[in-house]
Amino acid sequence: MKKLLVIGIGAGNPDYITMQAVKALNRVDVFFLMDKGQSKGKLIDLRREICERYITDRDYRFVEAHSPERERGDVDYTTSVDDLNLAKQRTFERLINEELSDDQCGGFLVWGDPALYDSTLRILQAILVSGACAFEFEVIPGITSVQALAAQHKVALNQIGRAVEITTGRRLAAGQVSDADSLVVMLDAQDAYHQVADRDTEIFWGAYLGTPDEILISGKLKDVADEIERARKAARLANGWIMDTYLLRRP
Repeated sequence: MKKLLVIGIGAGNPDYITMQAVKALNRVDVFFLMDKGQSKGKLIDLRREICERYITDRDYRFVEAHSPERERGDVDYTTSVDDLNLAKQRTFERLINEELSDDQCGGFLVWGDPALYDSTLRILQAILVSGACAFEFEVIPGITSVQALAAQHKVALNQIGRAVEITTGRRLAAGQVSDADSLVVMLDAQDAYHQVADRDTEIFWGAYLGTPDEILISGKLKDVADEIERARKAARLANGWIMDTYLLRRP
């Protein structure tokens, strides 16, 4: 039976790798790398660096495949995500069938944690249901950008005895109302923090967390929202992509 390991590799710093992940890396024969284009080459490079640093006395190889992209523009978001995951599913099926023999172990290196805003687990479950491939898989958790954000800003995510909610920039921009005192926002491509009515709300923002390109800004929205927007635009222009998240805390 083929074996797959879905390994959370943290938010960008190779030191975020857990001991469980190190042990898992040393079991893998073939690492599947999804290439998202030249502008995101650093993401591939980091995965290779992690393997070089932590794998000892074991032969392994990398197999790269083009990562399908989600259709953007004036399209239904849910439908575009479903289409994207179906395209990824077909790519995964091909990799597992063609690049992994029955006695080998394959590995997917997932940014952050496989359980938080990542579709790898859903795609593998869909493959098993379809019967296109037969395999067993394990999941190794990783440090998320949410944890890294709190650590870098030296703040707790929650107020004492209060709730924390994790949501997306898309939902915040659409006017999501939450009772949580602390709101963590991910995947915000549209500077949705500008939509928050109470400008005394505190924001703890971070981009490229744990990497040499890391940027941190914090303060009340009325004081730093425009600074964050400028920093995001400059960083995206310089790097061709941006990964950021932030914590909103009511006054």
